[in-house]
Amino acid sequence: MPALPLLSPLRRAARRGSRTLLAALTLGLTAAPVAALGAVQLTVTPDQSAAYVNGEATQLLAPPRLLNGRTMLPLRETAALLGQTLSESGGQVQLGRLTVDTGRNAAFLAGAAQPDGSVTSVGPTLYVSVRLLADALNANLTVDENGRTLTLTALREGGNPLMPQARFSTDKTTYAPGERVIFTDYPFDPDGADIVGRRWTGRQDVYFQPGTYTVTLQVTNSRGLQSPPFSRIIRVEGAPVDTPLSYALKYAEPGDRFPDPQVLSYPAVSALPVSGPSTPLLFSDSPEAPTQSGVLYQDSVAGRARLLAYHLNALGRPARLYILARNLEGRPVEVRTERLGETAPTRIEALLGQVTLLDYFAGLGGHVLNLAPGQSVAVYASPTLNAGSGVNVMQDLITSGRVELTFVMLEDTLPPTAQVVQQLPYLQPDDRHQRGTFPNAVRSLRVNLTSLPARLVIGDGQVDPALTGTDMLTGRPQRLMGNYGVLYDLEVNGVAGTAVAFSPRGGLYRGAMNIGDGPITQTIKLPRSGNALTPDQPVLLWRPQTDRLNIDFVPASGSNLPISLVFYRTRLQPGFGGVLKTYQP
Repeated sequence: MPALPLLSPLRRAARRGSRTLLAALTLGLTAAPVAALGAVQLTVTPDQSAAYVNGEATQLLAPPRLLNGRTMLPLRETAALLGQTLSESGGQVQLGRLTVDTGRNAAFLAGAAQPDGSVTSVGPTLYVSVRLLADALNANLTVDENGRTLTLTALREGGNPLMPQARFSTDKTTYAPGERVIFTDYPFDPDGADIVGRRWTGRQDVYFQPGTYTVTLQVTNSRGLQSPPFSRIIRVEGAPVDTPLSYALKYAEPGDRFPDPQVLSYPAVSALPVSGPSTPLLFSDSPEAPTQSGVLYQDSVAGRARLLAYHLNALGRPARLYILARNLEGRPVEVRTERLGETAPTRIEALLGQVTLLDYFAGLGGHVLNLAPGQSVAVYASPTLNAGSGVNVMQDLITSGRVELTFVMLEDTLPPTAQVVQQLPYLQPDDRHQRGTFPNAVRSLRVNLTSLPARLVIGDGQVDPALTGTDMLTGRPQRLMGNYGVLYDLEVNGVAGTAVAFSPRGGLYRGAMNIGDGPITQTIKLPRSGNALTPDQPVLLWRPQTDRLNIDFVPASGSNLPISLVFYRTRLQPGFGGVLKTYQP
């Protein structure tokens, strides 16, 4: 017997195409992905599940039936196998020139009522006479010499010539679990209009569970017209290439979450404190929601200082937060803002800390005010805050002499003059939040990595204790719970070939970090969207390019400590993780 010829890749793909039709139906598609064929032939035999689409074997979910002398085909399944669009609305199903009222099992061809029995339901499946289907689609119907096997030949749909067309491909059709899928989309518009929107369903960059997956793309052009859906089928089978963790360490983007249920079991690394100049933090968060105009906090500084205020307007009317600087010297004093970050106004408390940090790390500073002896000016003024709105501001100042800094909340009709401020009451703390002056608001730490994975714990109150200070308005000692406003200046050595992740341990966290990696400086939004909530869902921070990483971290107002920085080894070992796919169109 002669040897069978080998199938070309294109013919093998064509054979797989018929199997994808059934998979598409199983997943509930109304039209399966059919190649740009001139016609599609469906061959069936009543009471048999075996069928053929363009000569390739497939299996019907609902077999054809002989009912009252008519050969009946399952409407939805037949439409999908032929690649025809079937639409449903208000109890009516439309296919070509055929309309079916499913409530009455009534059929209409181009608006003309059809004889009773042309459509019927068998359980959940709607059946239609094969001859009526042929007329509805202008299809050719042939019957074999035995009168049992029927073949429907239908033309490919013409479609709307004004509609944009969705198109995409994948680098393969069959993947191993944990293997990266490379999508290339190439939609177009018949008149060259811009494609302005893409809507994917079923798309994932990786599939970890074996099975059959349908991915669909619809696009919208600049005229607001939407394309028909375009789908492809992906098979996932064989031995896994990557686990969710190993995949994330290779491919996750900074700010992406990934699963690691073992994260709390990793050993903690010790950090060596490095002494430096003392930078005081003036922190105003109590009363967090003042109900009247007044002084929130006040102290004097000379030289470098960090200011942090977090307040909600509970006055019941529009108000503004001010930070006023008054020259206490007998000579002119310069007040320079080195960096400032602000969120205001907003009613969404979770936004306050993250936006302020992103603003703070992006700030260039350089704003200078010159104060005559005794002169008072606003170094910060918030936008108008409606009742219930909040403000979060962090500001680094350096002064050439001693100045008094006063945080005040004023109803919007009052000007922040020295005369007005002198008449304001000093507001009492609310006993739930902190305010005060805290020395050493820059915590410089040096870390040397040895064995991996490992964790650096920040803000747990034990390994990394809370700052202590004094409320200068009451004289009471204060513990800065959460270390809000403290800048952690981290230098981590031995990071080549690692990935660094951020693991929240105290609940809700939404913030930012600043990364220095050789010549690269980058601010990372944590996470990229939503909130990082659980310890076993770390957020990727960075893959270092050099062996030393500098990280600036400030705990975000409105978020919770402690957190851990987790360091993983990412160098690919022999036989680990398969091929690294770097191309992303």
